[in-house]
Amino acid sequence: MQIVASAQAVQSSTPSPLHGSVNRPNVVSVGVIVWLSSELMFFAGLFAMYFTIRSVAPDLWAWGPEQLNIPFSSVNTTILVISSFWCQFGVFAAERFQPYRTGSLLQVGKWGMTEWFVLTYIFGAIFVAGQVYEYAHLIHDGLSISTNAYGSVFYLTTGFHGLHVVGGLIAFLLVIGRSFAAKRFGHAEATSAIVISYYWHFVDVVWIGLFTVIYILK
Repeated sequence: MQIVASAQAVQSSTPSPLHGSVNRPNVVSVGVIVWLSSELMFFAGLFAMYFTIRSVAPDLWAWGPEQLNIPFSSVNTTILVISSFWCQFGVFAAERFQPYRTGSLLQVGKWGMTEWFVLTYIFGAIFVAGQVYEYAHLIHDGLSISTNAYGSVFYLTTGFHGLHVVGGLIAFLLVIGRSFAAKRFGHAEATSAIVISYYWHFVDVVWIGLFTVIYILK
């Protein structure tokens, strides 16, 4: 009897497999965060290039920034910033395991992850289209990537960011397609939505820095 009682005491003190005491971080989320850290170093190099060339050729900055359309770029930036809010609302829906809307399309409060991510995609696509429109006007006015050093750093910094935005748009399509293909929206699908939000918020913050440096700090 004493042996049985001792065994029961040991069993009761051992954590249940369903409620383990060790809480491991999500491997996918950690991997994305580490990857975004490397991307941060990449953009830090672009910022360093921008300021280095600006310090050795300040005369170019007396002409180059005057070609930029600040009001248009401000509106385009606002569109990208707002898209981050739509993205986060989609994450909230994914965390509730709600992939689709539960009401009519006009009932925004009942939207699911898909509806919010589609709206995020639309705003991101508008931003990219606005950037292409700006490039076309700048090239028409005589500022191209081969015009001078200012044109080179302008198109390299903003262009690489634009490519990252396009990559985010493709990722949104993949996440939305995965939600349709999945028989049951579970933790794996919710994790995909969460990590794409990390990336989207990252490109948003990077653009705010680029916009401040390139368009505001003349």
